[in-house]
Amino acid sequence: MAIHLSQYIGTGITPQRFMEGMTRNQDKFLGWYESFAWPSKEDREFFAGIREGKTWQGGLRCLILMADWCGDVVRNVPVVFRAMEEAGVPVDVLILEEHLDLMDEHFLTMGGRSVPVVIFVDSSGDVIHRWGPRPAYVQEPMVEFKRTHPDKSSPDYESDLAATRTEIMNRYGTGTGYQADILREIREILS
Repeated sequence: MAIHLSQYIGTGITPQRFMEGMTRNQDKFLGWYESFAWPSKEDREFFAGIREGKTWQGGLRCLILMADWCGDVVRNVPVVFRAMEEAGVPVDVLILEEHLDLMDEHFLTMGGRSVPVVIFVDSSGDVIHRWGPRPAYVQEPMVEFKRTHPDKSSPDYESDLAATRTEIMNRYGTGTGYQADILREIREILS
């Protein structure tokens, strides 16, 4: 079944307004936003090509379900903002707590409310694809954890979850290398 979200187009806040209004993690978010650098000329040309009508035709829009308290939002959304700026694609930020119905109906990740969820829609509001909450390589430990730990009441659940989160942070690393993965995955979605 196709997902149609035209009713959300133009209802979110702008990336600038989101950044200015952050009450948590603003310094970290802005740090990742300011430190963004294109990993390759090809990546930048691809996103510029969307603006120029070369790599995408027809009214692409981006909706992002997110919250400023989330570490994955802090790391990943600055990359998406920069890519969409280069592409000239309008972005609507949808604050998770204000859009739980949308999240719960269409965009749960492995049964949970994980953000960010980056949703690409066409000019009619039909969902083309989604991305998030993390690059696939970074998300792999959580996928494996969920597969092997279906029972939240098991004695090792919390300690194994903590170890999984540590591995996720290790995969992000300390620099901006993971940002190339985000751009590659979004390029694949939009190609």
